[in-house]
Amino acid sequence: MRTEDEWADLVKRLLRAEMTRRGVTYEDLTEKLAGIGVHDTAVNIRNKVARGKFTAVFLVQCLEAIGCKTLALTVD
Repeated sequence: MRTEDEWADLVKRLLRAEMTRRGVTYEDLTEKLAGIGVHDTAVNIRNKVARGKFTAVFLVQCLEAIGCKTLALTVD
């Protein structure tokens, strides 16, 4: 059974992997989020992702902003 921190790490790695696949930096993500009406700084977004403790809404906003339409979850 996973701990809360292990789940947070999984989600953090999932988002970072999708960003890497698309060549999206935190600065890029900030601009893309602003394009869909989500305003924050690159530093705040980087810190939020680094903690891995963000809402499902934020995750979906990020995925939408970077153009991710499908997501493969591999949960061991």
